[in-house]
Amino acid sequence: MKPIEILEILAVVLAVLGVVYGALVVSIILKRAFLYLPQIPSFPKQKPLKKQKKKKSKKRRTEYMSKEASEGITFNDIFMFMIAVPLVLLWVGFAGFVIHTGLNNSAVLENIEAYTTLIAILGGPALLIIKDALDVWKQEQAEKTAFYKVKAQAVIDYNDASQKQAQMIEANAQSQEHKMETSSLTKVTAKKK
Repeated sequence: MKPIEILEILAVVLAVLGVVYGALVVSIILKRAFLYLPQIPSFPKQKPLKKQKKKKSKKRRTEYMSKEASEGITFNDIFMFMIAVPLVLLWVGFAGFVIHTGLNNSAVLENIEAYTTLIAILGGPALLIIKDALDVWKQEQAEKTAFYKVKAQAVIDYNDASQKQAQMIEANAQSQEHKMETSSLTKVTAKKK
């Protein structure tokens, strides 16, 4: 099997996977869009002859909150999953394929300039996407680090405040005890006079 035939098969497989993935993303978008449509009122049900008590299950507040707090799919999400991810995977896969077949087939080495040109064409956008993904990851890590610094400082401040409060309570208790002792001593000395 020639490397060109393998590349054609790989391209067809990736195209089919892209169509399936696109259909999945579109179905998710439509499902979320229909989730927020107003509900159509239904006709009231007829009451059965025997009255049976049905327990009404209350929805928990967190269920409402999770629906409200969920973020919708943005254009950037669709772009990343429809274009960026397949492009990066195609670039890495094609480069690995060229390296593998180049080591085993001398015909690939004869046309290596064409293959490296194709790898470079795919690699430009793929490297930008990878760089942006790494930048986003670095930003998330910096935010986590800043959050943990703030959290650690809050714990330190809380411990310091609770220690100061405990010391103040103890000092007030000792002061009160000292006042009680001095007042009882003054009463005893006053009775002796």
